[in-house]
Amino acid sequence: MWKNNPLGARAPIGEESSKGGSMATIEQGVSREEWDATNYASKDNLLRVVSDEADAFFALAEKPENWEMPTAAGHWQVRDLVGHLIDTTEGYLRRFEGARAERQVDGIAPLNEMAINADKFALEFRGESQEELIARARDSFSTAMKVFEGVNEEDWGGFMVTHAYMGTLPAFFYPIGQLMDYGVHSWDIREGLRMNHFMSPDAADLLVPFMFVLWQATTDVSRLGGDTLQVGIRVSGRNAGTTRVTVTSEGMAYEPGPADDLPVLIDFDPASLVLTAFGRYRSGTPYGDVSAANRFADLFFRI
Repeated sequence: MWKNNPLGARAPIGEESSKGGSMATIEQGVSREEWDATNYASKDNLLRVVSDEADAFFALAEKPENWEMPTAAGHWQVRDLVGHLIDTTEGYLRRFEGARAERQVDGIAPLNEMAINADKFALEFRGESQEELIARARDSFSTAMKVFEGVNEEDWGGFMVTHAYMGTLPAFFYPIGQLMDYGVHSWDIREGLRMNHFMSPDAADLLVPFMFVLWQATTDVSRLGGDTLQVGIRVSGRNAGTTRVTVTSEGMAYEPGPADDLPVLIDFDPASLVLTAFGRYRSGTPYGDVSAANRFADLFFRI
């Protein structure tokens, strides 16, 4: 699935994304490579942000009064998010170990069954204590970070590991997967606790290109009714740019480029794009055919 995905192939910061002008970016002169997780030059920055998000997650999850509090992740409580992260991270470690040993490690299920399986596995941990689960989650995270730190430049994009639900993916995807989990689920906890909060801009900026991959992987073409739908997506931030999206009965395709000729252009800031792609809320500002934007928003199943 990665061969046709132009990750990182976005308009340079400060350049116009379309004839209508570019959205403002927070930082000028920032090193683009450090915010492109497909590039090995981003490794230190990416792992720093993953570590920051994990620290924020554990600071909330380890408080006894938060353990059974609701979150923004459906019916999951804080303890279920911890169980989910144990399941996910320990799975990453087993799959890296298998790939290193050149041992076949099969996927669990197709992506459209991920939500059912992830829910089952997360809830299985409810019988264990908070102390035990926090310790286990911290230990698996620490081990995973050591694995990621040990990935060299050649393996960053060249070492392929079988994901539980998404097929074979390059090594760089797995720290991004941890950033999705810790970044979004930290947001889920804060939202459930009704805190005044924002998603980390560093996490959101790094995740932006991968939201197009997420959309592509979770497109339900049966909702399209046999038509072709085209929209433009314009995003601000360190991965600012405009992306042309086309959805047909064959699935979703995307490429960087101007959207002046498309029915609708939807503007997002980085956090709004991430939280919309993960189904936490519907955001974005559509300029043009709002009905086309609404149809686009309804095309995706949740994971």
